[in-house]
Amino acid sequence: MAKRTLFIVNPAKLSTRLEQLIVEQKNISNELEVRQVPIEDISIIILESLQITVTTAAINKLMENNVVVVSCNEKLIPNGLLIPIEGNTLLQERYRLQFAASEPLKKKLWQQTVEAKIKNQAAVLDYLGIENNKLRIMSNDVMSGDAGNIEGAAAAYYFDKIFTEFLIKFKRSREGDAPNNLLNYGYAILRANVTREIVAAGLLPALGLHHRNKYNAYCLADDIMEPFRPFVDVCVIDILKGETNVSLLTKELKSQLIMVTSKDAIYKKEICVLATAIDKVCSNLVKCYSGEVRKLIYPLLKL
Repeated sequence: MAKRTLFIVNPAKLSTRLEQLIVEQKNISNELEVRQVPIEDISIIILESLQITVTTAAINKLMENNVVVVSCNEKLIPNGLLIPIEGNTLLQERYRLQFAASEPLKKKLWQQTVEAKIKNQAAVLDYLGIENNKLRIMSNDVMSGDAGNIEGAAAAYYFDKIFTEFLIKFKRSREGDAPNNLLNYGYAILRANVTREIVAAGLLPALGLHHRNKYNAYCLADDIMEPFRPFVDVCVIDILKGETNVSLLTKELKSQLIMVTSKDAIYKKEICVLATAIDKVCSNLVKCYSGEVRKLIYPLLKL
């Protein structure tokens, strides 16, 4: 069963009792309402209001159950993650494997990651009825470590085309005009999900394959999430098909983006939800580190 993502937008108090998360909020009549959710059913909690309090007991119980807590800033954009330190019983062994991974291995895994990302980008163009042969050729030209930066060239080509049905011109930028706001939010949700599964697999999210920014605590998550980004892109495309104005990131739009991990994916020729595929990829990565397998397999878009 796919776990739940809780999205809390109004002032609230979060506490715990008998393995339940207790959410206390006032309704429009200023009456206190109390809801409870089994903590074992939760994967991620997104705290959007700046007037949410969480008890220490609740935080401890959430961490024990590998729940990721996402905080948002005053602009309602995710800006922080709270993740469990111990997400796996084989933590020390997994850390040792991760630290011992050779540079050639990490470069090979990054090559496979970039190849998978470009193939999924090509699938998005196919979904839009746009010629994608150039991207498929690019995916075959990626070298170890992506020494030729094929990823960057593919991204430039891809983002120049995917929103042409809705916009005269689009430039991908974190601070750019809509629908960059939708992409940013969707990618943040995706990053939180990937981070959660990395921790659950007993790996350090800070120790990446390719990303190496010393100020980034989630380098590995930023690596692994790359082939999953096109899943968010499709969500944004589907939103644009029904919305004329997305300059304001409304609750309804966020709700649609949060559902990205419930989308169908194809993993090793089998259909599963994206959340399950992320889990499988992280488990596969552990086997790559241990030498059990040599290929890091990512899911394909099911469109």
